[in-house]
Amino acid sequence: MSAPEGERLKVVVRDLSKAYGPVKAASQVSFSIGGGEIFGLLGPNGAGKTTTVESLIGLTSPDSGEIEVCGVNARRDPTAAKRRIGAALQATGLQDKITPREAIELFADLYGSKADVRGLLGRFGLEAKANAPYGSLSGGQKQRVALALAFVNDPQVIVLDEPTSGLDPQIRRELHDEIRRMREEGRAVLLTTHDMEEAEALCDRIAVMAGGRIVAEGTPRDLIARSRTATRIVAQTDKPAGEPPSLKHGADVVVSDAEVALTTSDVNAALAELVAELNRRKVKIVSLKAGQATLEDVILQLTAGAAR
Repeated sequence: MSAPEGERLKVVVRDLSKAYGPVKAASQVSFSIGGGEIFGLLGPNGAGKTTTVESLIGLTSPDSGEIEVCGVNARRDPTAAKRRIGAALQATGLQDKITPREAIELFADLYGSKADVRGLLGRFGLEAKANAPYGSLSGGQKQRVALALAFVNDPQVIVLDEPTSGLDPQIRRELHDEIRRMREEGRAVLLTTHDMEEAEALCDRIAVMAGGRIVAEGTPRDLIARSRTATRIVAQTDKPAGEPPSLKHGADVVVSDAEVALTTSDVNAALAELVAELNRRKVKIVSLKAGQATLEDVILQLTAGAAR
């Protein structure tokens, strides 16, 4: 899926920069999101994702750059831009005693919105818990409350910060279906996640951040294809191999118990190096598997050495 153009654009970020003292939290960050698109913002902790998201939703002011939300310049008219965004963050700030119904009504008042409280409770599966104290809800139910609050103003742009973190597989699948529904409704969805399988399953395009910058952008398939480490090798050994070997033709080498895993662009050269090093350590390879590198492998390679 190529980057959207023209009227389809719901979010445009141009040359966004933000520093905290000597630390450049975000540097010349640019991307766009179209209606009916799920856009993933990925990277390790400290990569600049939080600063970028907080700038987009108006929680922090960038030092420079431009943000447009549904054609509204967020720096010139932040109030109008915020009305077009709904955000489900990891911390809602809700008190334990408030109920989902009361929380939706409260947020509707704050937005000056005539929210369909019953409809939102129904959409996010909260009817049975509408009058239950927030503190008594499960993690999945609390995440549903966060999503309902994000929809109070019927936004065209949805920001989801780690929406399924810590949830069980069944709840995760249900929330994935809801996120896909947002795309089908023509909304622009910005998703942050540390779950690479989730990103690959949901995202139409992905931007990878490291050191405050976007270091790569494209579809999950394109990012994997463009990676210089496109093959993953996993070798089972007859005993633990010790410290990860340093290989000229291998990257992201991981040793765990009786297994050695690495990524490479030159399978034959990497295998020759690995076999020679294991022989030197008197370790034998019992079995060998090779396959395409995963999105996680690619992102590890893209972000290696980019820590500030």
